[in-house]
Amino acid sequence: MLFKANIALKSVLDITPELLEGNGIKGLILDLDNTLTTHDNPKPADGVLEWIDTMKRAGIKLMIVSNNHDYRVKPFADMLGLQFVSEGRKPLSKGINEAQIRMNIPFSQLAVVGDQLFTDILGANLKRIKSIYVKPIEYEEATFFKIKRKAEKLFLPKDL
Repeated sequence: MLFKANIALKSVLDITPELLEGNGIKGLILDLDNTLTTHDNPKPADGVLEWIDTMKRAGIKLMIVSNNHDYRVKPFADMLGLQFVSEGRKPLSKGINEAQIRMNIPFSQLAVVGDQLFTDILGANLKRIKSIYVKPIEYEEATFFKIKRKAEKLFLPKDL
């Protein structure tokens, strides 16, 4: 199903090297807003810096792919010491393809991590690569997002 993630977790912090190894994943394509931090926040959420360090020490390659503009993504990625693709156009394949080439990892060993089914997870599924849904750090107040989040509930596990 196009909107169903392979793995669904409460937080990016719940992704462990052991989980990734068990699923044959050697690289993560990470969404930014509401996955690593809240919208427009210049600082990572609590625990994210330590989580990134754990992933790096385990040999997991990481890259941010965001639909945001360069001026939002670059300072955040630089602070985390990660490469990035801005204006990734998820769910289209532009950003995912660029990340895969730059990471030099086969699609079969990559996973997209994000908080939105209709961009992050759909983008991964359209490319036929693994996807990891994480619950949004904070729910948005805009009407568009409220409608989208309500529609997403149809495809999410009940315990999230």
